[in-house]
Amino acid sequence: MPSADQLKQVIRIHTEIARLGLGLGDIMAFVVEQTPALIGADGAVVELAEGDEMVYRAAAGIAQGQIGLRLKIDGSLSGLCVRGGEILHCPDSETDPRVDRQACQQVGLRSMLVVPLTHKGVTVGVLKAISQQANHFTPVDASLLGMLSDVIGAAMYNSVRYDLDELFHKATHDGMTGLANRALFMDRLRGSIAQGQREHRPVGVLIIDMDGLKQINDSCGHRAGDAVIVEFAQRVKVAARSSDTVARLGGDEFGVLLTPVEEPEDVEAAVDRIGRQIDAPFAFEGREYALRASIGAAISPQDSREMDELLELADQRMYARKSLRRGALSVD
Repeated sequence: MPSADQLKQVIRIHTEIARLGLGLGDIMAFVVEQTPALIGADGAVVELAEGDEMVYRAAAGIAQGQIGLRLKIDGSLSGLCVRGGEILHCPDSETDPRVDRQACQQVGLRSMLVVPLTHKGVTVGVLKAISQQANHFTPVDASLLGMLSDVIGAAMYNSVRYDLDELFHKATHDGMTGLANRALFMDRLRGSIAQGQREHRPVGVLIIDMDGLKQINDSCGHRAGDAVIVEFAQRVKVAARSSDTVARLGGDEFGVLLTPVEEPEDVEAAVDRIGRQIDAPFAFEGREYALRASIGAAISPQDSREMDELLELADQRMYARKSLRRGALSVD
């Protein structure tokens, strides 16, 4: 039987989920953050059934960098859970024929519990607790996750009714520009660095800062400033490849995750390509605005294997370029 403390924790999670209301992104993020501590797991995932696939829509712990991972319903334990509507236990992913072994190895899990998220007969997805160790989970763990499943399923069912795709997009994208937001960018960067280390392939990151936005806002108003931000964002997106992730990190700061990177020269080529795309006047309501950007780049693992250090280095190089540009203008 679960302990008194574990039961209190389940009640607390129920209460907090009810407080979160219809915020699908908040519900999923909260659930996966709380699950590892509840049963001593190394990570947790919420997967939603979309067509013939199960898609990672929230992840914590060792699965944190895997949002967007897709599994075939017919070839995964999660899909089997959705189809059957029952809690499933995998003691060892290396020997269990029901699992997608390649996906398990990618995430780094060895054992798992998969719980259906069902409401009024409709299964909308699964909550999956994962461990790096084989034979980690117990019947008590399964019982605790089962206690969570009804209330989580109800909350997610109501959220799905309000258009899953729209809600998920709002949770992961910038409302003004339509680009990925900081949260999605960081998650993809974290996952790409980890994958790059496994596959011995470099990953590039760019930090881009708009030059002169404050002056435009001060002299022409925020309406013009917003139009410049949207145009700037679209130019960066046009210059990037379809495989890259372009994000608005906040205010006048943008980021680009470059994948794949075959050679370090590919990163510098991206800097030049994006700079040329940005560097042209923009006409808005009868006025022309000069668009300029300072761009800093860093490469993993060449510069660092740590995400925070990589971002800090790219940021420093961006500010160094900005200082050089200001110096050149002052000389002129």
